[in-house]
Amino acid sequence: MKKAYAALTTLVCLLFASGTYADQPTPWQATLQPAATPIMREIHWFEQYTLWFIVPITLFVLVLLIVVCVKFRASANPVPSKTSHNTLIEIAWTVGPVLVLLLLAIPSFNLLTAQLTLPENPDVTIKATATQWQWNYEYEGSGESPLAFDSFLLKDQDRAAAGKEDKSIYPRLLAVDNELVLPVNKTVRVLVTAAPTDVIHAFAMPSFGVKIDAVPGRLNETWFKAEREGLFYGQCSELCGKDHAFMPIAIRVVSEDKYKQWLTAAASDLPGAYKSLMAATDGPAKTVNVAEAQ
Repeated sequence: MKKAYAALTTLVCLLFASGTYADQPTPWQATLQPAATPIMREIHWFEQYTLWFIVPITLFVLVLLIVVCVKFRASANPVPSKTSHNTLIEIAWTVGPVLVLLLLAIPSFNLLTAQLTLPENPDVTIKATATQWQWNYEYEGSGESPLAFDSFLLKDQDRAAAGKEDKSIYPRLLAVDNELVLPVNKTVRVLVTAAPTDVIHAFAMPSFGVKIDAVPGRLNETWFKAEREGLFYGQCSELCGKDHAFMPIAIRVVSEDKYKQWLTAAASDLPGAYKSLMAATDGPAKTVNVAEAQ
C-alpha cells in the first residue's frame, strides 16, 4: 500500500513539476500545489479524506431534492400527507451529522495541533516584517549584525540586470529582487509581524502549508521544514491596500553547503551572493529523483 501511494505521489509530482522545479500557480489549476513540507502532506491527505464525506453527502442531498420535486409535486400528489413526526428519520438526521462531524474533527484537530506545535530547537529563525507593500527579512542569530534585507516585487525593467529573465523560473508578479534563502531539511521558525504604523498582512506559502497573519505590534510565529530544493512562491493573503496583489513572497531552498556560503557572502555583498547562488542553482531542466518507498 505504501509503495502504491509513493508511486501515485511521484506521478503527480512529475506531472505538475516544471523543468525549473519552481512551485507556483499554473493556468486553470484546480488542485493544491505539490507538498514540500510534512505539514503540507498532511493537508493534502486531509483534503482527500474530506472528499469521501463531501461527495456522497452532496449526491445524497441532490437525489433527495430530485425525489421530492418529482414525487411530491402538486400535480402528482394533490392531497399532501399530514404526517408530522417520524422517529427513525429524526434520529438519523441527528446522529448522522454528529458522526460525520466527529470523523472530520479528530483528524482536523490533529493537523491543527501539528501546525501550531513549534519545534523546541529550530535550525534557523527568520523574522518577516510586512509593510505596504514589501517584506523585510532578518536572520536571527547570524552574527553581531544580523543579516537583513528588503524583498520587493521584481519589475520587468529590472529583470535583465538581476539575471531573472526566464519567466518560467521567475514568473511575473511573483518573482522578487531578493528571495528568502533557506537550507533544505532544516526546521525553520518564522516570526511574523507588521510595521507598527501599518495594516494587517499575511505570510502565506502554499507549498509549505503556511499561512499566518502579520499584525502590527504583535509577533506571531509559525514553522516549516522544506524537504526539497527549489523556488517556492506565495503572496500576502490579507487585503492590505491598493498594492495588495503586488506583494509576493519567494523562498529559495538550497543545500546546507550552498546556504552557508550564501549567508557568509551576503553579509558583505548581498547582490553578489545572489548572483553566485543563482549561477549554482539555476540552469538546465532538473529531474525529480524518486526514492523507493520503505
